[in-house]
Amino acid sequence: MHTAPSPLVDRFGRVHTDLRVSLTDRCNLRCTYCMPAEGLAWLPKAEVLTDDEIVRLARIAVQRLGIASVRLTGGEPLLRRGLPGLVARLTELGAELSLTTNGIGLARMAGELKAAGLRRVNVSLDTLRRDRYQELTRRDRIADVFAGLAAARQAGLAPVKVNAVPVRGVNDDEIVDLVEFAADHGYRMRFIESMPLDAQGAWDRSAMITADELLAVLGARFELVPVERAPLARGAGTPPAEEFRIAGTDTVVGVIASVTRPFCGTCDRVRLTADGQLRNCLFATEESDLRALLRGGATDAAIEQAWRNTIARKGPGHEINSAGFTQPERPMSAIGG
Repeated sequence: MHTAPSPLVDRFGRVHTDLRVSLTDRCNLRCTYCMPAEGLAWLPKAEVLTDDEIVRLARIAVQRLGIASVRLTGGEPLLRRGLPGLVARLTELGAELSLTTNGIGLARMAGELKAAGLRRVNVSLDTLRRDRYQELTRRDRIADVFAGLAAARQAGLAPVKVNAVPVRGVNDDEIVDLVEFAADHGYRMRFIESMPLDAQGAWDRSAMITADELLAVLGARFELVPVERAPLARGAGTPPAEEFRIAGTDTVVGVIASVTRPFCGTCDRVRLTADGQLRNCLFATEESDLRALLRGGATDAAIEQAWRNTIARKGPGHEINSAGFTQPERPMSAIGG
């Protein structure tokens, strides 16, 4: 029998209950805003955490640090071999398990993942147009994404959330269309402000559609009713998405304003990369090597302390809006969403 875990708290009093685990840095798309056409140099297999290592770290996080939810990310997590088996093992730890995916391969795996214990999925989809999807991702796979969304809903991975990043002059003319698509199919639409996490370092703030702009576009088409942001588990603050219900319907739209309305003050997240590096912020410029501890024979207590030390060093915010902001060396595909 385990004693109650001691909360994972930083020096600003933020309690961390949400763990993001990247299962791979590999991806089967080549999105223009994420990586070059030729892709990136993937991690050697020997550097990637094994299933046993992931399960051990997750167990320490849940049983010793009070982590209540685990989200599996990538790269593209569906590319991880034996994923349903890993999901089943993680489910046994008791944390709520969810997954972020590009949706390719989801039609084939949704039922198996649900049966293994996965609760929810977020699917990235920035456009409904086949030609534009092909231009953005350099792959002609939008039909697979639509099929994956439908399979996830049918499997009961609810709510199925659709994530889109609107960019000026690229897909900002589809904001209303995406909401109507999600409403028609019973999905939950979420828009995320573009962030400086591309491998090329080409992020352009002026191309970012801000939350205010998004809400102006949506407000011109729909009557939006703010949804009260319910507190997260175990006193860890509030969720990052500002949510709005379309009046007279059950349709809810979320807006995540990571840049213009940062929610750093209530951040409850900690991230583990595919090669076992712990990050206390998406935009962290330093990491803690948990893989070296794992493979060096460290005890659970030592790994727990390393985890606490990392969170203790967490800063007040990501500083995207300050002159001294430094983009992390790793791109989003290598950090994990």
